[in-house]
Amino acid sequence: MAKKTVLVTGASRGIGKAIAVKFAKKGYNVAISCLRNEDRLMQAKRDIESFQTSCLAFLGDMGDWETCQAMFGKVKKQFGSVDVLVNNAGISYIGLLQDMTPADWDRIVKTNLTSVFNCCRLAVPDMVSMKAGKIINISSVWGVAGASCEVAYSATKGGINAFSKALAKELGPSNIQVNAVACGAIDTEMNRWMEDDELISLVDEIPAGRLGKAEEVADLVYHLAYKSNYLTGQVIGLDGGWI
Repeated sequence: MAKKTVLVTGASRGIGKAIAVKFAKKGYNVAISCLRNEDRLMQAKRDIESFQTSCLAFLGDMGDWETCQAMFGKVKKQFGSVDVLVNNAGISYIGLLQDMTPADWDRIVKTNLTSVFNCCRLAVPDMVSMKAGKIINISSVWGVAGASCEVAYSATKGGINAFSKALAKELGPSNIQVNAVACGAIDTEMNRWMEDDELISLVDEIPAGRLGKAEEVADLVYHLAYKSNYLTGQVIGLDGGWI
């Protein structure tokens, strides 16, 4: 059997890198992207290749259609079609809505939501042709519950959740499963801006009594990709019982 290929966006660090490494350990060809940090991206590539698998690393904005097309062209040339697509690229914005500029809004929507459309639009035709494929979109509990001072972020993640449910219905007849993972507080750099007392207060709100680990997200994503052919159109919370 030919090796399967996974594409993980936003994979130079944190959750995305953990997901890419998980699939590398399982013998997949791995394609990764990130927006601008080439040093970290290349380090992630080396880490992935240490598991004796092939890795393609692409630096660019997945929210830009032409850039995304260029990446998919490289992936297709090196590996063929994408079997598993993990849309993980995302940024946050913390602040009052009244202080947010239109440019800030456009940037977060492009990065968090338009990138999901672009990648799905380019991956789906081959998946439909093969009558097989998995799409896992990394979302957030704030896409379900909403967060004060994170209105734009919540809106993009809520959009991802609705997008996933709708696309799952569209692609179900083609044996393609689409799900979203709504992450809670995961121990990554995105949450390391908090002071110690803020972190303690946050952990106190989580029944599991701790932050989640990027590797735990990776384990769930791999399970959704490898198994669960009847599980589709779901937003799966991974938050330690927080929300």
